[in-house]
Amino acid sequence: MAEPTQADSSPAPAPVGRCLVFGASGYIGSHLVPRLLAEGIAVRATSRHRASLENRGWDGAELAEADALAPETLEAALAGIDTAYYLVHSMGAGKDFGRLDLEAAGNFAAAAERAGVKRIIYLGGLVPEDATSEHILSRRDTGDVLRRGGVPVTELRGGIIVGPGSAAFEVMRDLVYHLPVMVTPRWVQAKSPPIALENLLTYLVRVAGVPEAANRIFDTAGPETLTYAAMMRILAEEGGRRPPMIIPVPVLSPKLSSYWLRLITSVPTNIARALIEGLKHDFTADDAELRRLVPQRLLGFREAVAAVFAAERASEPVVARWIEGAFAVRKQRIDYAYYAKRASAAHETSASPAAVWSVLREIGGERGWFYLNGLWHLRETLDWLAGGPGRRHGRRHPTELRVGDRIDSWKVLGIEPEQRLSLAFGMRAPGAGMLEFDVKPLPDGPQAGGARLSMTAYWHPAGVWGLLYWYAFAPAHGVVFAGTVKEICRLAEERQRRVPSAAA
Repeated sequence: MAEPTQADSSPAPAPVGRCLVFGASGYIGSHLVPRLLAEGIAVRATSRHRASLENRGWDGAELAEADALAPETLEAALAGIDTAYYLVHSMGAGKDFGRLDLEAAGNFAAAAERAGVKRIIYLGGLVPEDATSEHILSRRDTGDVLRRGGVPVTELRGGIIVGPGSAAFEVMRDLVYHLPVMVTPRWVQAKSPPIALENLLTYLVRVAGVPEAANRIFDTAGPETLTYAAMMRILAEEGGRRPPMIIPVPVLSPKLSSYWLRLITSVPTNIARALIEGLKHDFTADDAELRRLVPQRLLGFREAVAAVFAAERASEPVVARWIEGAFAVRKQRIDYAYYAKRASAAHETSASPAAVWSVLREIGGERGWFYLNGLWHLRETLDWLAGGPGRRHGRRHPTELRVGDRIDSWKVLGIEPEQRLSLAFGMRAPGAGMLEFDVKPLPDGPQAGGARLSMTAYWHPAGVWGLLYWYAFAPAHGVVFAGTVKEICRLAEERQRRVPSAAA
């Protein structure tokens, strides 16, 4: 993100003691943890799956696994914590997310009180007076449930967050870059006060050290209120693109919009639908009191968008595996979708991870791609006819792999022996893609001692042609991927029977 903005006067004190970031693998949590660490604050970061935190590079942070819907995991997560940031929600769970949100909040509030936590900081959403969206009401009610516990709660309510990976921001980015002409519902004229991610993080960090903020609710906002149409025009201009032609029509309701949105954006469908259903409201914010308590310079929307693009361009140019939104994976292109379309298949086998890896590492070249090689060759021929490198077959060595190796039209980005192989898509196409194979041991069950092999394609579309490209090949992905993982597993079982040392 951009350099931290400077406060207009002396900043409020940072939280004292150990902080828990509950929901650290989420969008805000993944940015808040490094910000707290940079402030010299002791941090415990939790997620339902600890593995999702292990490759974040958060040196100094204590990592733990906890789930608010599994109360027995909360005691250890909250032990010794002074300030707890509650950043979880269940939008990705589907239709039942509202009930799950309240259950989770109740469990967390009770556990925090037992643990002697001094303050809970909760990030909710702005609430219009006429709100009917389950997404908005659930965020409001979650704060109410947290306040029923014995721990003082500070709730910050925010609207659109302007930052890379923010669901609302990425929906707008996808619409701008995927649709040169937009026939839109009336909600594009609804208004909202967007806030830059950097400003929101400053509020979250500093408000924890303000005694006056305990047991209070604060709106957060940037310095201006804009329509969604105006925000999309600015986003296009800052990205060097011609603003799309926006044609509002009265017949497309937010609910209908949510159905076609899944075709246009790569933002996870359940999250995008929940957001869209709330866009029939005008959002307002009264943030005067929060600005008094935590003064800082607020970025306008155009400045915040420019900061997003600048931060992306300055990000790490190389990655070893697929990471959601990584600029390197997106070929350093701000117009490539942040979130990826995905297709995957998996298969379990009695063969050991070592045996599966011994087959997988031979992929490509003379060995081929194990299943329906004719389809792989057809795709490569089409690429060659389009001027791409599609018919450049071969690999450096038949069984050895190194980072940087070419495997036919793919490039090896990352290797974790007996665990993961990450390949970058190298053919000409309107977008950027990766293909990853994951090998995981099976400690129990009918295949105990064996392995689970998964194959996943990630595609970051570039505009409408990138979307059409993905949907054109989607039917083949299901067939080819399922057949490929099964064949690799079959060959691994055969090799293990023939050469027992392959299981070592």
